[in-house]
Amino acid sequence: MQRTTAEWQAIDRQHYLHPFSDPKALHESGTRIITRAEGVWLWDSDGNRILDGMAGLWCVNVGYGRRELVEAATAQMTELPYYNNFFKTATPPVLELSALLAEVTPPQFNHVYFSNSGSEANDTVVRLVRRYWDVLGEPQRKIVISRWQGYHGSTMAGASLGGMPAMHAQGDLPIPGIVHIDPPYWYGLGGTLSPEEFGLNAAGWLERKILELGPDRVAAFIGEPIQGAGGVIIPPATYWPEIERICKKYAVLLVSDEVICGFGRTGRWFGCETFGFEPDLMTIAKGMSSGYLPIGGVMVGDKIATVMIESGGEFNHGYTYSGHPTCCAVAERNIRILRDEKIIETVAADAGPYLQNRWRELADHPLVGEVRGIGLIGALELVKDKLTRGRFAPLGEVGTVCRDFCFQQGLIMRAVGDTMIIAPPLIITHEEIDELALRARRCLDLTAAVLGIAN
Repeated sequence: MQRTTAEWQAIDRQHYLHPFSDPKALHESGTRIITRAEGVWLWDSDGNRILDGMAGLWCVNVGYGRRELVEAATAQMTELPYYNNFFKTATPPVLELSALLAEVTPPQFNHVYFSNSGSEANDTVVRLVRRYWDVLGEPQRKIVISRWQGYHGSTMAGASLGGMPAMHAQGDLPIPGIVHIDPPYWYGLGGTLSPEEFGLNAAGWLERKILELGPDRVAAFIGEPIQGAGGVIIPPATYWPEIERICKKYAVLLVSDEVICGFGRTGRWFGCETFGFEPDLMTIAKGMSSGYLPIGGVMVGDKIATVMIESGGEFNHGYTYSGHPTCCAVAERNIRILRDEKIIETVAADAGPYLQNRWRELADHPLVGEVRGIGLIGALELVKDKLTRGRFAPLGEVGTVCRDFCFQQGLIMRAVGDTMIIAPPLIITHEEIDELALRARRCLDLTAAVLGIAN
């Protein structure tokens, strides 16, 4: 039975609670109903064609409509749709994917702990690093340091690790043992410092926090190579190498949250490779299966895996669907597509540079204070005064106006406060990038017109 848009919306109002939404406002406006997709394009229930500038939620790296992934799921569900990995048991898909991940991740990673999402992977990190220090006889090392405007999921531990005040305000977060430092946000916090100077200064905030808390109490530092949901905060080149140096100095574990950056977004397999640092742990999800099925995990560095294995004793942690065989089969096929079709190399050499060139053309728009991006991720920071970097008030109102124009103009471009961000599928073509840039400029023009700003 084919329902009308109004019928779908009525069911939505009656039965469905959306993530990160105001139910009352959403019920008044009515939801969009997405019915199909192909490549970088979506279609809604009214037949409108929409360019997906966010790859779903940063995840559909190989694009929509890949029959190979459907076939991988079908074959696995026919043979063994599900079995768990408890009770001294494993399945072929979980083992094949584990071996493949060891091949494509940096050389210090040869073990993986599977979850169902990035949020769960980051919860696992908290459990894992505290267990690691317990085994080493340093149980007082419990504190995990994160950053404001970082995003690490919406579970209790994940939301606590993240630095989103609006999330912390709901649920008495963060949980104990998690503290935050400011992000390497040069445009907003750099002042008169050069990006290189600011990068070193921002990394120094970590050292000061470690000394304030006591080095013998700090278990780990976690950060996204690029803070995606925080507004695509791209750190200066000096930042991550200095963070790594500080972590080594105080024997603090370094965790790279690769949920967004991983599997090609920056033009390398992982963001830590792009920014030149070697983490002890990596959380992965999203692009691992291109969002076709839910799966996440933690890549565990050799020094940690060795301690956990050789110490003996049970790690009392796990999920019913950890290493779900069908999800693993799809993720393995997806990673082979990324590798065999050299999609990531194409991002680095062709699609990424082309997108960044077209994206930076938007810097001349009167609303745009800064354009930033790398690979196939980008941001436009909307400001009231380009010279002084003066912001609109209240923050987020203009971004919402621009986002709503994006809805009207058939473009998915997300608003984070007054920053408009994109992260399209990695298979986007030059022609589609041209269309994305054209629609983005049109939405900026429409927003400027509402504000009475001349183009």
